[in-house]
Amino acid sequence: MKDDMTRRLYLKLALATLVTLAGGCASTSGQAPTRADVLADLTRANDYWQRNHAPQQWAFWDVAAYHTGNMAAYALTRNEAYRDYSTAWAEHNRWRGADSDKRADWKYSYGETQEYVLFGDWQTCFQTYVDLYELDGRKDPRRIARAREVMEYQMSTSNRDYWWWADGIYMVMPAMTKLYKATGEQRYLDKLHEYFTYADQLMYDPDAGLYYRDAKYIYPKHKSANGGKDFWARGDGWVFAALAKTLADLPPDNPSRPLLTERFRRMAAALKPLQQDDGYWTRSLLDPGHAPGPESSGTAFFTYAYAWGINNGYLDRAAYAPTALRGWHFLSRVALQSDGRVGYVQPIGERAIPGQVVNQDSTAPFGVGAFLLAASEMAGLVDNAGGER
Repeated sequence: MKDDMTRRLYLKLALATLVTLAGGCASTSGQAPTRADVLADLTRANDYWQRNHAPQQWAFWDVAAYHTGNMAAYALTRNEAYRDYSTAWAEHNRWRGADSDKRADWKYSYGETQEYVLFGDWQTCFQTYVDLYELDGRKDPRRIARAREVMEYQMSTSNRDYWWWADGIYMVMPAMTKLYKATGEQRYLDKLHEYFTYADQLMYDPDAGLYYRDAKYIYPKHKSANGGKDFWARGDGWVFAALAKTLADLPPDNPSRPLLTERFRRMAAALKPLQQDDGYWTRSLLDPGHAPGPESSGTAFFTYAYAWGINNGYLDRAAYAPTALRGWHFLSRVALQSDGRVGYVQPIGERAIPGQVVNQDSTAPFGVGAFLLAASEMAGLVDNAGGER
């Protein structure tokens, strides 16, 4: 009890310090953010998105990543409109990703057409389908039938290089833990370990504690504008957030847990000193001059993972709460516009691009999803400080 009171006191002090450093504007009232503040920002962002975008969109990663955030928003708020929105999207896509039924044509290199069934960007939707299946009192098997068909076929192959780019770790790894929980089939976890080990050996830089986006960007083959290692913020955001989502669902005694936990904590330590004074991370993490200025999608994924790590005992509150709070300050007071638009989202791409314009009008569904994830965990972080509930 005494330790818990000490942690709450520390976080209150950290919140107060953030207000001072930020010029007294960590919330609209000039006080440290409360749960009510965070919920108001979440609602403003999500209501704006759903008001301006019909749910009848394709099941590819850019939209599917939004729905992973929308389901986190539903889990926090129990706003049935949010659940209904994702259900309408799933029904529109018939609870499927890429639609080909001809297995001989299934591919997992990059592709946006219907034969790229094994490409992880078409499997992101399975996360939300499983969430909606678990919420369904009837447990309608149709909701996860295609997810099971695709993933169980994939796991039957000898290939292990399905996650050949950093984004794929977020797109699929949490879907596999969710499918394990829904089915009880151990091979989801066994193959998760196999696929992640391949991706980790390919893209992880142990000196930096960060992940290259894919093999094309490994130093010194590729260099940043100033000649150094080039780690793309959103790419590392995908990985950091995926580790949090996967650890949340992984059984406590699973053999993958030590490696995933070590990578999660190492990324937290590596990213902390790279945060800019205004709370955001630049697009090229080690070279801010490569593509300077704010970017919200990477920042939101980092903020989500930091807050989740603190809330669940993986990260030390004293060391990391100020980092999460500065990230949330940027997201809620700069990136979030008065009408509810989430700005400063780098457009679809795979690297930091010098000269690319990213401003308050730059938005995208995956950026909104990342914002909602961050808000869902920040609500718990400020709750644990003893703030307004």
